[in-house]
Amino acid sequence: MTASASRPLVGISCCVKDLGSSPNHAASATYVRWLSLGAGLTPILIPALGPELDLDGLLAHLDGVVLTGSRTNVEPHHYQGPPSEPGTPHDPARDATTLPLVRATLARGLPLLAICRGFEEMNVALGGTLHQMLESLPGFLDHSTPSEQPVAVKFALAHFVDLVPGGYLAGLFGTARIAVNSLHHQGIDRPADGLAVEARAPDGLIEAARVVDAPAYALGIQWHPERRPLDDVHAARLFADFGDAVRRHAEARERPAARPEPRIRRAV
Repeated sequence: MTASASRPLVGISCCVKDLGSSPNHAASATYVRWLSLGAGLTPILIPALGPELDLDGLLAHLDGVVLTGSRTNVEPHHYQGPPSEPGTPHDPARDATTLPLVRATLARGLPLLAICRGFEEMNVALGGTLHQMLESLPGFLDHSTPSEQPVAVKFALAHFVDLVPGGYLAGLFGTARIAVNSLHHQGIDRPADGLAVEARAPDGLIEAARVVDAPAYALGIQWHPERRPLDDVHAARLFADFGDAVRRHAEARERPAARPEPRIRRAV
């Protein structure tokens, strides 16, 4: 059920995690909580089943998709990158699910919000490449945070990002720069064709981008707004904006003859 009579359904990508005696399909409760409270949507989890997942059948019931962050890296063979360093965490089942999920979501014209690993997946799914370990590369900040740090430290604001003048995020936030948290080893190397850069870190790393020709909202960001919507006006505005896009899609599905939702555009 999607719906004008109820809150629209939004799918959330899962990781495969060993949380006990067997693997689990899991997503952080922060995404579930803030897509419900901050965006006014009904979130459901998308299991990392790879080719076993009926994407068309699933997406027929959704009005939006969110790709979550994760401690794992996209396997580099997906973008013809060099082998990962020994010990690098991967989640091949998630890769096998999210990469086709990106393409199917965009093809169906569903709103897409891609966060951290999800942003990297969006870039790879559309033909872009990644840096694997930014902290080991000259000229880049260390964008990671040790996992043993307390939650308040891990998700604290870490650096500024400069928003592209005239871009969508600059218009949404009404400013030229915002402070963000930072918890990633990977980062965008070569952006996929069709991505428009929306924000950069002080070291030049791409921190946000939108899919220019997507028929609906399609935005990726490198930071974690789901961790700060209570005390971060920009995070709250981002979730509300995505929620509005999902509701427009749900309303359009209730009116088959209606014109399609405009894609995400540059601010004027």
